[in-house]
Amino acid sequence: MRVAILGCGYVGRELGRQLVERDHDAIGVRRSDDGLESLESAGLEAVQADVTDSTSLEAVPDVDAIVFAASSGGRGADAAREVYVEGLRTAIEAFGAREEPPERLVYTSSTGVYGDHDGDWVDEETPIEPTTEKTEVLAEAERIALEHPAEYGFDGAVARYAGLYGPDRYRLERYLEGPVTEGYLNMIHRDDAAGAVRYLLEEDLARDEVVQVVDDEPVEKWAFADWLADEAGVEQPPKRTKAERLEADDLSEAARRRILTSKRCSNEKLRELGYEFAYPTFREGYREAIDARR
Repeated sequence: MRVAILGCGYVGRELGRQLVERDHDAIGVRRSDDGLESLESAGLEAVQADVTDSTSLEAVPDVDAIVFAASSGGRGADAAREVYVEGLRTAIEAFGAREEPPERLVYTSSTGVYGDHDGDWVDEETPIEPTTEKTEVLAEAERIALEHPAEYGFDGAVARYAGLYGPDRYRLERYLEGPVTEGYLNMIHRDDAAGAVRYLLEEDLARDEVVQVVDDEPVEKWAFADWLADEAGVEQPPKRTKAERLEADDLSEAARRRILTSKRCSNEKLRELGYEFAYPTFREGYREAIDARR
């Protein structure tokens, strides 16, 4: 395969590395020249282009598949719309108008598109009810990813990521020092976030479908923090309830909604498709970080 990874950052670089390791061609596309050298060192072809600019996308060669993994850089809803909605639509149209368009697109979304389910399980069949402006944008982008490619004769798909962690993103001190607010964590290690998309492409699975990319065991934050502390050999951190956290006057309305949103995300579909996790749970995924800290 020849795969273009648009917005080739934290997960994209690992996806490209895995593809190259398996004798595929990977093109890593970034908006700025910052980080292009690291892509090349991982074996990717590095291209500078902006997903919101169809002219700049002409620099990206023809490919069999596009993975849209661009980020809005943690900015607000307007910036998210520019990248996830307008950028995604621009990319689909730019590649779709070519003499040799791609065969498929995978858009990387977020489990944030679910509303509050009071700790119940959710899967790909659960209706999405985004609770913030930004997650409403992500939901709109999912619709575009599933519907718009068909206008150009190729297929879309959505890989709906849980919370990413891994090298440089373990955030151990946040949980070891506390206070830790109650609620569930739905997580996926970076290597499996990349591996799942690589697997769907290699095995030609889930065209025009949503696949939830999350590990085997959503965990309550208090239990997770205590496990980390025990493994690291330190005192268990202080805890606080959601009500105690919501009493603070430093929370934005979006942050309040996130605290009140609780769910457990199922990976049954991804498992049934045959993907095997490198890090099935947080216990395997955090081992390297804990050992390094000790």
